[in-house]
Amino acid sequence: MTFGRLLCLFVILLLLMPSSDAIGQTGKGSGQQHPVTSITDAGEEQSSEIDRINAKLKAAFPQDSDLLDDLEKVVKKNKSKAPIKNDAIIFGILAAMLGFVFYTSSIKAGFFGTFYKFIPMLLVCYFLPSLLTFFKVVDHRNSELYTMATRYLLPATLVLLTLSIDLKAIFKLGPKALAMFLTGTVGVILGGPFAVLIVSLVAPDIIGVDGPDAVWRGLSTVAGSWIGGGANQASMEVIYMTPIKGAPESMKERMSDMYSVMVAVDIFISEIWMIFLLLGVGKAKAIDRFLKADSSSVDRLQEKMESFSSSVARVPTAVDLMVIASLGFGVTAIAHFCGAAISDFVNAAIKENSSLDFLKQLGLASAFFWLIVISTTMGVLMSFTKLRNYEGAGASKIGTVFIFMLVAVIGMKMDIRALHENPGFFLVGGIWMLFHVGLMFLMAWLIKAPFFFLAVGSKANIGGAASAPVVAAAFHPSLAPVGVLMAVLGYALGTYGAIACASLMQAATPAG
Repeated sequence: MTFGRLLCLFVILLLLMPSSDAIGQTGKGSGQQHPVTSITDAGEEQSSEIDRINAKLKAAFPQDSDLLDDLEKVVKKNKSKAPIKNDAIIFGILAAMLGFVFYTSSIKAGFFGTFYKFIPMLLVCYFLPSLLTFFKVVDHRNSELYTMATRYLLPATLVLLTLSIDLKAIFKLGPKALAMFLTGTVGVILGGPFAVLIVSLVAPDIIGVDGPDAVWRGLSTVAGSWIGGGANQASMEVIYMTPIKGAPESMKERMSDMYSVMVAVDIFISEIWMIFLLLGVGKAKAIDRFLKADSSSVDRLQEKMESFSSSVARVPTAVDLMVIASLGFGVTAIAHFCGAAISDFVNAAIKENSSLDFLKQLGLASAFFWLIVISTTMGVLMSFTKLRNYEGAGASKIGTVFIFMLVAVIGMKMDIRALHENPGFFLVGGIWMLFHVGLMFLMAWLIKAPFFFLAVGSKANIGGAASAPVVAAAFHPSLAPVGVLMAVLGYALGTYGAIACASLMQAATPAG
């Protein structure tokens, strides 16, 4: 071990020693004003100071940056006041929470039967993990579960969900179903910049100005979630909210706080709409009469899906499950390898030719971006082969398990205090959602589309694979695969649509 490594190790280990005042008396940054209300506490101030010390050490000993990163994680966990720091324990708690929610939501009578009629199951899957952060049982900043979920489970999820996609079946649903889905996508893409523009005119302090930590960057994660789902939300967070190399620690803190707030905006606003949709299912016929829609196509679709489900369903064997796992994680490995190679190539090209810097703005220099795109593309390509028959063995069900683990991890990063501390962002989200809903009803009225297509088309965008099947099944259990098919299409379009929305929101944001 070199002298530099020994010195770095010695300094970092000193940080492990308890100190009453050394960190508590540090400053809180440059004092730059930002629209996001800080939700940091004393423990997070300590984390910031550790980051600053580590940055100085990296500057002095750049060859030891990997060692310093590893030691920094150990120091932060040691400094954290959260009683539970072990990711294995946290993962088990999250899994137990999901098991509890899924089991209780399957009970149709008694207290839980009534409870889930009014409170969407998906909202509970987000809310329960957030309590761990709210009560400071865990410190999500020092957990590696988000990295695990987004880098391993997420790509495998996309593969297993797109593996079952039937593009022909989607087109055979009729032009009205596809029109309602695409209207929902357009409503999100245009609704974002519309809300940013309106709020920037009425309350400019909420939106702020363009810059490396601009509000539109945080809103891009909402766009990713509302067009595709958690997978696309995570990709937008990495593409647009990862501070550039050498960024000040105060910026990293603001971006982290902003993402926590945006997760809350995404969940609360989308689940309010979910509640109205589920309530509307019981009044579907009255809504169809208002829209002057013919719902006979839905009845025929129901019969068709019942026949399809029974034709592919089978009891999965160990071989089936192992093949499904190999498809999901095998493609994930390929996507990681190819994504890193493409990212390195793009970054090298940008370094040699500064005129190509726009590629970075499009996210094409991000390895994570290519990880998502390659995983989705390979899943869609496999759907044209016999591998799609593994849907009958439960490919999408395993993908659903993975996506709900991601939901739980994202929920743990959500701070429910954000509603009180940052009401302005919820105003943006509310206007955004109203634009989407208004456009959906306008299109449904113009083309006389039944409420089923409106509801599923909207949630295939806003809720993705986690909630679109729930809405579809509320009409009839056999229609749940329709929600899956349309939601998977949302995953395929989510990243591209969110990038387009982010660019428009950036254009609507006042210049710095």
